[in-house]
Amino acid sequence: MKKVECIIQPGRLDEVREGLTDAGITGLTVTEVKGYGRQKGHTEVYRGSEYTIDFIPKIKIEVVVPKDRVSGVIDTVLEKARSGRIGDGKIFVIPVEETVRIRTGERGHEAV
Repeated sequence: MKKVECIIQPGRLDEVREGLTDAGITGLTVTEVKGYGRQKGHTEVYRGSEYTIDFIPKIKIEVVVPKDRVSGVIDTVLEKARSGRIGDGKIFVIPVEETVRIRTGERGHEAV
């Protein structure tokens, strides 16, 4: 099992979610996060005053899937979240050692 963490632009969430659902992903976790990468924030003007936003709002999507479905998840997120501009986000793939469904006590693939 692998956990795929995707940091994407907030405006791309619905498109990515629909793409993952169409790809057969039945569950995911979404978290509103803030951060920065190479762009290190940006400057905006509001009512004539310029101010710097250090942490940019993003969405983190977490999906746990069998190893053989990881590339499909990555391809879907790339297709749906990519604008080609700075700040499109990142995808991380992390090994998952154990999964337990709290309600039933099921473990492994049955618990996902």
